[in-house]
Amino acid sequence: MAKILLVEDDPFLSSLLKNRLQKENYETVLASDGEAALNYLKNDNFDLVLLDIILPRKTGFEILEEINLDPRFQAKKTPVIVISNLGQAGDIKRGQELGIIEYLVKAKISIDDLMGKIKDFLKK
Repeated sequence: MAKILLVEDDPFLSSLLKNRLQKENYETVLASDGEAALNYLKNDNFDLVLLDIILPRKTGFEILEEINLDPRFQAKKTPVIVISNLGQAGDIKRGQELGIIEYLVKAKISIDDLMGKIKDFLKK
């Protein structure tokens, strides 16, 4: 069973995504702020991270910057998919420069499409 870290601060969306991921048989850990996400990333192993950008305590970009400087995380090479309301070209480029595998805009993707992308990626 793949283990996914879901980093999302919106209670409704995080509950919806967590329930759907669990229904798809993924072990899912929820972090509702950037500090909690960093703690999980430094102390556990995940097959995939779903990361929002606008978060309390640390943004998704700050999380990506910190983990890119952390040799423990670099050794794990945990893939990150950003799921955000920010969809400007500059935000997407910044995410790519920070090593994400995909940048998805929440308003432009359905949960079914997201689950398909997760399944496809984890098959690799």
